[in-house]
Amino acid sequence: MKRLLVSAATALALTTLSAPTLAKDKPVLLKVPVTFGTHLPGLGTTIKWVGDRIKTASGGSVKMKIYEPKKLVAPFEILDAVSSGKVNAGYATAGYWAGKIPASPLFSAVPFGPEAGEYLAWVYYGNGRKLYQEMYDQAGYNVHVVPCGIIAPETSGWFAKPINSADDLKGMSMRFFGLGGQVMQKLGVSTTLLPGGEIFPALEKKAIDASEFSMPAIDQRLGFHKIVKYNYFPGWHQQATMFELLINKDVWNKMSESQQMVTEVMCKAAMTEGFAQGEAIQFDVMKENAEKRGVKIMYWSDDMLSLFRSKWQEVVEENKKDAFFNKVWSDLSKFRGGYDLWEAYAFLPRAQRPKK
Repeated sequence: MKRLLVSAATALALTTLSAPTLAKDKPVLLKVPVTFGTHLPGLGTTIKWVGDRIKTASGGSVKMKIYEPKKLVAPFEILDAVSSGKVNAGYATAGYWAGKIPASPLFSAVPFGPEAGEYLAWVYYGNGRKLYQEMYDQAGYNVHVVPCGIIAPETSGWFAKPINSADDLKGMSMRFFGLGGQVMQKLGVSTTLLPGGEIFPALEKKAIDASEFSMPAIDQRLGFHKIVKYNYFPGWHQQATMFELLINKDVWNKMSESQQMVTEVMCKAAMTEGFAQGEAIQFDVMKENAEKRGVKIMYWSDDMLSLFRSKWQEVVEENKKDAFFNKVWSDLSKFRGGYDLWEAYAFLPRAQRPKK
């Protein structure tokens, strides 16, 4: 009996010592306005996936309430709202802040840049994550950033007619995202950055002539194929697109170490969720677009890709005038230079694209 009592006491002590500290933490409710509707695969479903699971993963210590676009904060106002404390968190992609922080698109999507595997390698095992937070700190934003989603390559646009040369682009009005938009401007395209829900009406009213937005499965839901039939690949401007969970830094600093860790871990898991989903759902949509919706699936000619790349180099040189852009670009370029050796030897050649 004595041994039994000692054993029971010991077990109770060990249980108490090892009990999750989450149960003792003051509960945190993250109210998260988002830039993309949660019905959009990869763009919005990923943060909903986190929100549906973080309460269970944290033992109820961290909860998340998702607000659809414009329900709490307008998409382009999320960074300022989180920084000021108007809301305590938000979900976006850093490329939306290009007008405020020139380097921010480098943490969202890089033209002719890294695919998802290479991008994540730089973020987590290069200097990417450190530079990402440094960017917001240096710009005076009171936010803690957690990478929290990544998607597969996008298409590079929907057009009403074939684009055979740079002359076909001149004078066109087009919705375009990020640094790729600066490339298109050099080719005589007037670009605008519209939220997803405003693109179809703009195409329908001919306020814009063409648009890029995201992956085929997302574009299909927004109905672009009903108006413009030429869908161009590859998405040279967005071979991978990363998303961010922004948390007000005062709120983040008051969260316990366990609460911070569960948030970080859930977002890292969301990277896998978003990318895997994106890779799984494109080909059926592409097939249906071609066979049932009259879409012409196009691939840019080598000449056009070379043109885009040359204009991209001009954009880089112009943006390097910003000291922090130059710092991030130099670091990313150094990492990619090393990765080139691995990439050249490790991967099989790409499948040949369909002939016209």
